[in-house]
Amino acid sequence: MSTQKVLHIVGKMDRAGAETMLMNLYRHIDRTQIQFDFVTFTNETGDYDAEIIELGGRIIPIMATNPIERMLKLQRFLKQNPEYKIVHAHMLLSNAFHLSAAKGAGIKHRISHSHNTSNGKSSFAKKIYQQWALRNNRRIATYKIACGESAAKYLFGTTENVLLLPNAVDIQEMINTAESSRNYINQKFSDDGLKIIQVGRLNEVKNHQFSLKIAEELKCREVDFTIYIVGQGTFFDSLKQQVVDRHLTKNVKFLGVRSDITELMASADYMIMPSLHEGFPVVLVESQATGLKALVSDQVSSEVNLGLDLVEFLSLDSVECWVSSLLSSKHPSFNKKKTLEALKTKRFDAITNSQMLTEIYKNL
Repeated sequence: MSTQKVLHIVGKMDRAGAETMLMNLYRHIDRTQIQFDFVTFTNETGDYDAEIIELGGRIIPIMATNPIERMLKLQRFLKQNPEYKIVHAHMLLSNAFHLSAAKGAGIKHRISHSHNTSNGKSSFAKKIYQQWALRNNRRIATYKIACGESAAKYLFGTTENVLLLPNAVDIQEMINTAESSRNYINQKFSDDGLKIIQVGRLNEVKNHQFSLKIAEELKCREVDFTIYIVGQGTFFDSLKQQVVDRHLTKNVKFLGVRSDITELMASADYMIMPSLHEGFPVVLVESQATGLKALVSDQVSSEVNLGLDLVEFLSLDSVECWVSSLLSSKHPSFNKKKTLEALKTKRFDAITNSQMLTEIYKNL
């Protein structure tokens, strides 16, 4: 039996939500049957590129100055590489362009995968583009996948004929790592007081500005604390300067991209996610797998609450509410068996989901 090649369309394979989900599946999928390759739209090296190559995949950069040129170059590549029978696109509204390229190249199986509940754009021109992209994406996709109901309704307008594929993690490995890493931050950074972590790209959607307001309020109340900001992005320089200007350098630390996310979560007191919008963030599956309490914006889909009493939704209207919760919330004791059962029941196991995806690819 020959190996089925699947071409995934991503921006760059960095340690972010959709990309991490993809890697969790890629590590566990039967690569004698299914092999992943990845089209990116940058010459920069992604965080996962080396591992992808080690697993037998390819990184294929396509450079273009605008979406039309990108679409035409992708279509040309697909025509020149007929071994790809399946194109799996992960870039929300841009999927309309990428799947159009696939259709133009004669690709029969075109998968659109929704990872978010909003595009976050509000100008008139961008709303027109959104309507065009939504309409064409729904028309051109031959198979639809979403990380949750809200993400499905945003990109496809319905959950009918949409596979809901939760953002899976390696549950057992995460739980085992968490159990042995409860003192990790103390050993790594030697910081006293309340330990708070925020994980995600440094961009507008993740709303780090709100996190700095939390830091200011905690400092005003003379709380001993550290916020560890994990990730990279275009807002890094601006945020770092704001930390200096607000005299928060002792309380806010930028850790960049990390491979020890599980250990950091297992040893933190809280995670915060004041995002302006999200689909189904894989980082919240990871945090609950480690037993970490998360304070989350009420703009994030309620589907992320896995019933472990580890997610609290709060309004972005009040910084004080977030600070009060950080200072008063009680942590449920970590129950390994309950955690494992909850995540498996709600289909967050990477091993099970990779087997499901294999069957989907094979049956297309």
